Amino acid sequence: MNLLNAHVRDTLVRGALAACLGLFSLVAPAHAEVHPYSAAFHGTDMAVTGGTQYVRVGGHGPAVLLLHGFGDTGDMWQPLAEKLVKDHTVIVPDLRGMGLSSHPETGYEKTAQARDLIGILDALKVDRVQLVTHDIGNMVGYALAAQFPARVTRWVVIDAPLPGLGSWDKQITNPKTWHFNFRGPDVERLVAGRERILLDRFYNELSANPAGIDEATRNHYAALYARPGAIHDAFSGQFGAFAQDAKDNQALFAKGGKLPMPVLAIGGDHSYGESMQTEVATVATHVDGAVIKDSGHWIMEEQPGQLIPVIEAYLRK
Repeated sequence: MNLLNAHVRDTLVRGALAACLGLFSLVAPAHAEVHPYSAAFHGTDMAVTGGTQYVRVGGHGPAVLLLHGFGDTGDMWQPLAEKLVKDHTVIVPDLRGMGLSSHPETGYEKTAQARDLIGILDALKVDRVQLVTHDIGNMVGYALAAQFPARVTRWVVIDAPLPGLGSWDKQITNPKTWHFNFRGPDVERLVAGRERILLDRFYNELSANPAGIDEATRNHYAALYARPGAIHDAFSGQFGAFAQDAKDNQALFAKGGKLPMPVLAIGGDHSYGESMQTEVATVATHVDGAVIKDSGHWIMEEQPGQLIPVIEAYLRK
């Protein structure tokens, strides 16, 4: 799809979402609202293995690649992206099978997704990037940095572990991560039409204060995850690949050792907290740490006022 058609489609989709959610946004706290990207960005569908990936691009200067996780889309990065676009080239994809990206049946291994992202960077004529990631984005980010270390100058990794490495074995037995194996056609039938209920469970239990994630934000993402194929690709695709991702990560680490680039590991004080630095230090040599106060896992939604300056300062070192 060409850029104009992609822009029109994005406008129509977001217009429909805005119409549905307008009533909620009138009363939503300003810090938590999902805002559209400014005219500094354009969105387009870019070819990847077996489909397309929706990518927002804006600005000029050193490149920054922002990768989201489950429960969000690339929309989560808008407040940070608008700051960085003033002096960076900012690249914000929706991950494979998520958001406005297409829904291929295969290719959800994080090593494969990383190779697709390298193809996107090549098409944009971007050689090296600073990497900022959250949740599943961390997993794709590690696969990118481990396979292509010369392409990543520094990495900001936020509040989630890596399959097969660090404390992963403990994480997969944590009752809060039961959803890692919650997939299959019957599961999808149960969730269909109830996407908001499902997402509320994550927003409520993995946040410091559920009220920090407002109704407009919850409904915005519920509408996107209700799109055909979205839940299937999240569960059977992204989560379903974790076992293979663990094997792939162990092989990458055995081959390449610790990552050479500087890394900043950020945790919410009601989530990974200081342990995020310890977690990432198992796979990287030069790791700084930061803890965001009064925040759970959803740091960008819960405490953007704390998080954004920390990321900006690190990227501009």
